[in-house]
Amino acid sequence: MPATRSGLRGVAIVRLAIIVALLSGVAPAFAFTIFACEPEWAALGRELMPDARIDVATRSGQDPHHIEARPALIAQLRSADLAVCTGASLEVGWLPLLQERASNGRIQNGAPGMFFAGEQVELIDKRAATLNPLQGDVHAEGNPHIHADPHRLLAIARRLAERMQGLAPQQATAIGQRRADFEARWQSQIDKWERQTQPLRGARVAAQHATFGYLWRWLGIEQVADLEPRPGLSPTPGHLQGLLQALRQTPPIAVVVAGYHDPRAGRWVVGQLAGGVPLLVLPAGPVDPNAPDALARWYDAMLGPLIEAATRSPRN
Repeated sequence: MPATRSGLRGVAIVRLAIIVALLSGVAPAFAFTIFACEPEWAALGRELMPDARIDVATRSGQDPHHIEARPALIAQLRSADLAVCTGASLEVGWLPLLQERASNGRIQNGAPGMFFAGEQVELIDKRAATLNPLQGDVHAEGNPHIHADPHRLLAIARRLAERMQGLAPQQATAIGQRRADFEARWQSQIDKWERQTQPLRGARVAAQHATFGYLWRWLGIEQVADLEPRPGLSPTPGHLQGLLQALRQTPPIAVVVAGYHDPRAGRWVVGQLAGGVPLLVLPAGPVDPNAPDALARWYDAMLGPLIEAATRSPRN
């Protein structure tokens, strides 16, 4: 079918607009590219630079300790203006390889475009470094799962905004305004959550790994048992059996595992307790980092089941 005169006119208008934009020096969309190692940093990057292109290396359902350095990730890191990762050895098994193969000087360690969130705040549970694989995933720098503390997340947002402003000075004012807006909204969320979680003060949980260590500390929850015999090592029947006596004497409000962990060990412990203790499988990060208020939605998804478990616990 021959093109209509109006159709040809529309094509010409589009082409003319593109030429004018190029001649006037208008930057194309997504002129700034961010590589986020984890979905929480993608969500935070979206809050501060919503017009950036953001590539995410991992999903909420993936263990960030163990990721394959795929060619697609190398290509994404090669084009990145800024890489936002946790650090504290969380990505030590795969990020250095990506950096080497990407050959992008902007995102090498020490470069302005390489931002480690773990270097911006104080970490908990620092341990002596060890080369003994039987000790499991020991992070000498401290627990890397910092995004589960909203106060630390707020501090990281401030530092990340400053880094972005230095890398994209033409957007510095807009980034500063978005940071201020995020801070106000986030502080309001913190105030709300701290009111809602009063029933959790002094509660006890059994959990797998230290994924939610910062969450427990913020909420005043005590993790009384770890389903892992060593950090990062899979639960064993002997270890789980050894936990039962103490857990039966003083039952926790819940057994908690992260969404990327195999829930079978937690399910077995809950079955052995047989006292109404629930198994909570909580997301370890935002499920959809591109969704509006992705970080707040993730916190709601963690806190809601915990509050319900505390309310139903016989200790209350």
